[in-house]
Amino acid sequence: MLKTIFFDLDDTILDFTGGEAHALSRALREQGIEPAAAILERYHVINMCQWELLEEGKLTREQVLVSRFQILFGELGLDCSGEEVCGRYESYLAEEHGFVPGARELLAALAPRYDLYIASNGAAAVQHRRLEDAGILPYFKGVFISEEMGADKPSPRFFESCFAAIPGFSRETALMVGDSLTSDIRGGINAGLRTCWFDPHGRPRRPDIVPDHEISALDQLPLLLEALA
Repeated sequence: MLKTIFFDLDDTILDFTGGEAHALSRALREQGIEPAAAILERYHVINMCQWELLEEGKLTREQVLVSRFQILFGELGLDCSGEEVCGRYESYLAEEHGFVPGARELLAALAPRYDLYIASNGAAAVQHRRLEDAGILPYFKGVFISEEMGADKPSPRFFESCFAAIPGFSRETALMVGDSLTSDIRGGINAGLRTCWFDPHGRPRRPDIVPDHEISALDQLPLLLEALA
């Protein structure tokens, strides 16, 4: 019987993609750059690639935060400080806490029945502010953020640190739910957890990362949990 559910935060509970676009637009306009859709999309792609390099252990968190902007500005032929723009962007991102459809209702339904935890690779200051402003902290027994855990998903060290902080924790009664195959699902598999991939966009599957379960909408999760009981 399942007891513990780990949730990724970005684009699983809170709408990171929308928040990213809003925060980035504000930061770019401060630099005199009009945030055209093509620029926002290119940043999104660069950002995802940089975080995947972190997941593979090829970049540090500090390198990722600055390099994503340096790469973008280099491609645009602009002489802007990646470090400065990153600081502004992060401050604006902390103000973004819109929900993925169905997320608030899901948490309200599951919190009385399961021990819920956040497992996130985001920046600690940003994620704590977003969780608090979203008003959903009472639903969670704990919040695990890689910057504070000393390791990033999908490293087993991240999950082992989480497990050590949960009294009486058992892998056999736990599930990892997230939208990222490379971070959440691979991480859960590496840590010996059952996994559920949240894929609302019909993205391509990967033969090297196979989740135990898949859902395309959050309101499908309670039915899956009942089936697993």
